[in-house]
Amino acid sequence: MNTRDPRRWLILVVLCLSTLVLVIDNMVLTVAIPPMAADLGADVQDIQWILDSYILVFAALLLTAGSLSDRYGRRRAMIVGLALFGGASLVATFATEPVQLIAARAVMGLGGALIMPSTLSILITVFDDTERRKAMAAWSAVATLGLVGGPVLGGALIAWFWWGAVFLINVPIAVLAIIAAVVLMPESKGPRTKPDPLGAILSAAGMTALVWTLIELPHGLSWPSLAVAVACLAVFVIWELRTPHPMVPLTLFRNRAFSGASFSLTLVQIGNGGLLLVLTQFLQYVLGYSPTQAGLAFVPMALASLTFNTLGATLGKRIGNRFMVGGGLGVMAAGFGLLAGLSAEAGGVMTAVALFVLGAGGGLAMPAAISALMGTIPPAHAGVGSALNSTIQQMGAALGIAALGSVVSSGFTAGMPAGATEQARRSIGDALALGEPAIADAARQAFTSAMSSAFTISAGGVVAAAVLALIVMRDRSDDTPVDAAKPLAAAEV
Repeated sequence: MNTRDPRRWLILVVLCLSTLVLVIDNMVLTVAIPPMAADLGADVQDIQWILDSYILVFAALLLTAGSLSDRYGRRRAMIVGLALFGGASLVATFATEPVQLIAARAVMGLGGALIMPSTLSILITVFDDTERRKAMAAWSAVATLGLVGGPVLGGALIAWFWWGAVFLINVPIAVLAIIAAVVLMPESKGPRTKPDPLGAILSAAGMTALVWTLIELPHGLSWPSLAVAVACLAVFVIWELRTPHPMVPLTLFRNRAFSGASFSLTLVQIGNGGLLLVLTQFLQYVLGYSPTQAGLAFVPMALASLTFNTLGATLGKRIGNRFMVGGGLGVMAAGFGLLAGLSAEAGGVMTAVALFVLGAGGGLAMPAAISALMGTIPPAHAGVGSALNSTIQQMGAALGIAALGSVVSSGFTAGMPAGATEQARRSIGDALALGEPAIADAARQAFTSAMSSAFTISAGGVVAAAVLALIVMRDRSDDTPVDAAKPLAAAEV
């Protein structure tokens, strides 16, 4: 844009607030499950649906929501999303049975699908090239802060109040963000084009089936859902390449900065996906931390990320996105390598060092990767372009949780002594619940060994992401928006 909006930094605060409410909600829920399940009488299947109903709806509608925001207005989409998210959070707060909470979580997923692409798309339309990197760094830092601070906040809310407080906290944040958006934020939208209902149906069906396949992967591959996912997404790609008014401009992948950053972020998210899932168990079951202490253990990662986000935004202007992404991912890989070497004897100091290194690498790499990716998206497709970015990362995170969870689970079972009971082999929590010192020691050793394998795989994935970024991405000369109207050549598909 030619004229800078004088309220752009206040608008950034609103965008960060909107993103923060999504990130914190997902993270605080992880510590609220035990008291919530006990109060509602939820069984294992109910708990799975409470967790999965959100991600299924969110992933299924993300691309459609991004396309709608481009068509009908990004501010409008964000406000509607915040209203749905806040209202559903209020319902979830006072749920008295599992089905009510599952329904509320599904509506929250719809709200999140409208919020997430709108925040990034508004950001890239409000800030010009000279300030966009700083804005991206601030947005990324807030997202990281929510990711790390969520479990700490959740533990505090449950200790002081009750499990419903983890949902109630969303309501005032959503209301404040809505008021600020109405007062401060200009509306922006792309050109009105014909809707693509077939594309919306195919993407929703394909993404739902794919996410469900990933969710069920630790329990075995679901061939029917995988077949539906492959079929729907293959037809979706073919249709989007042929229709004159595609919902998703797949021509974006023709740009090396977009494709390189996208697939690098996917590999990184595969490694990051299982981080909290695995490490929080190590901290509590092996090192003996309380839930609140386990949350506080991630503070070094948050501090490093916040510090190096600022440094990354400054250095990125001098050395370009490609080397910032490659170098930052190299530091992240070193952090995962340190995590792979953790043991019960190493204690919390080594954990803090490893997480600090991991946060520093993420602070250097992630703003540059997102800046390179979003800088290639034409303003007309800012909403669906940012939704495409979010969808790719969500798939990477879901795959990481499923794959690394399976590695830890199978490694733990294999590492337990032959004489251990079936209950002791199920999980480290089940093994410790038996109260037998010999079994407990064996379980801690087996879990630590399995965790080491998982983080070694994560380190390898991040190294692959760094190499991919250095090879595929170009420097600033490639950060030009793609002409989404230009057909994609066969050789480029």
